[in-house]
Amino acid sequence: MRVLAEVMGNPEQAYPIVHLTGTNGKGSTARMISALLVAHSLSVGTYASPHLEHIVERIAWNLDPIAADELTRVLSELAALQPLVLEETGGVRPTHFDLVTAAAYSYFADVAVDVAVVEVGLLGRYDATNVGAAQVAVVTNVGRDHTDGQGDWRRRIAEEKAGIITPGSHLVLGETDPELLPVFEAEGPGTVWVRDRDFGCEQDKLALGGHLITVITPNGRYDDVFLPVHGTHQADNAACAIAAVEGLFGRALDPQVVRDGLARLTLPGRFEVVHRSPLLVLDGAHNPDSAAAVGETLAEEFEIGGRRHWIIGVLAGRDVDEMLEGFDVRPGDRVVACTPASPRALPAEELAEHVRVRGAETEVVPDVAAALRHVWNDAPDLAGEADVVMVVGSLRTVGTARSECRRLGLL
Repeated sequence: MRVLAEVMGNPEQAYPIVHLTGTNGKGSTARMISALLVAHSLSVGTYASPHLEHIVERIAWNLDPIAADELTRVLSELAALQPLVLEETGGVRPTHFDLVTAAAYSYFADVAVDVAVVEVGLLGRYDATNVGAAQVAVVTNVGRDHTDGQGDWRRRIAEEKAGIITPGSHLVLGETDPELLPVFEAEGPGTVWVRDRDFGCEQDKLALGGHLITVITPNGRYDDVFLPVHGTHQADNAACAIAAVEGLFGRALDPQVVRDGLARLTLPGRFEVVHRSPLLVLDGAHNPDSAAAVGETLAEEFEIGGRRHWIIGVLAGRDVDEMLEGFDVRPGDRVVACTPASPRALPAEELAEHVRVRGAETEVVPDVAAALRHVWNDAPDLAGEADVVMVVGSLRTVGTARSECRRLGLL
C-alpha cells in the first residue's frame, strides 16, 4: 500500500486526516465528524467501509457519494499504474480494499478537500488506510469482534487499533477502560482526550425522532444539540465527533454551527427507521455489543404494542447466541432466518437452529429480499400496524434489505 501511494505521488499527504477506528460506532462517528466539518463550510472527503448498496458510498465529498463515472476514472488511472506497483513490490498485487482506499486518497486530492475523514477497514495498524498520517486519531471503543475472545484479547485488539495514532497527533479516546489507556499513550500522541474524563455527554434526553444532548469538552459546552438518530450510544459517538473537530481546529466550536451540523445528520443502516405503523428498522449490528445496543434502543425508545418480527442474517464466525441474547429474541417473537449475500455468510438453516433454542417462532427464507417481502407484502397479517419489523445481523443483510425497501417504495 505504501508503494501504491508513492507511485500515485502520495495524495494522502495533500490534506489533514481525521482517522477513526473502533469495534463499534466508527462509521456513525465518521459521518458526524463530516457533518460538523461541512457545517463549518469546509470541503470534506469521507472514506467508509463497507458499503450498504453500492460501492460509491465508500467515497464521499461533502457527504455525497462519488459519481460512478468518476470512480471509474480514478480506478482506471490506478490500473495504468499497476505495472509500476508490480515492479516495485516484486509482483505483489494490491487487494480490492487497497485499490478502493487508494482511489479515495487520490480523489480527495483531485477535488482538493480541506480535510479527509477516514474510517479503517479492520483494526488499524496494518490497515490499508494507515498509509495516511492522522492529525487527529479517534478510537471509539474496544469490543469483541474479529477475535476468539481468548487470553488478553482486549489489550491485543487495543494495540492494533492504537496503530493509527501518529506521534504528536491529537487522540480522542472513546474507550474508557483505564487499563487500556497506557496502550494508546505508548504510541506517543501529543494530546489525549478520554471520554468521561476530558469530554463527554453530560445530558441525554429522549426527544421526538432522536435525542437532545449536552456535550462538554476541554474547550466548550454545547447545550441542546438535537441528534436525529436513535440509541444512547450515539450520544457518546457525537461527543467523540465534537471532540475530534475541536482537536483538529485547536479551539472551541460555535455551538450553533454544531447544532446545525448534527440536526441534518442521517445514518443509513444504523437503527434506521424506514417506516412507522408498522415500525420497520434496519440496523447492521453484527457483534454482541452492537446487538445489545439494538436491543436496548428498541426497549428504551419505542413502545411496541404488537408483535416483534426479526429478519436476521449473519456472517459465519460470529457468536450467534450472544447476538440473539443482545437483540433479546424471545418466545413470542417471529424470526425469519436468511443468508446474507457473502461467501462468509452463515447459512440460514444454521442460524435458525440457534433461534429455535430461544423458543421464538422460526422460518427459513434464505434470500434477504424475499424474506423482507415475505413479512412486508406476502404476509401482511404477520406485521400489523402495532408490530415492529427489525432487519439485523450484518451490513450485508441490511444493504440488501435497503435496496429492497427502495424497490418497495419505502425509501
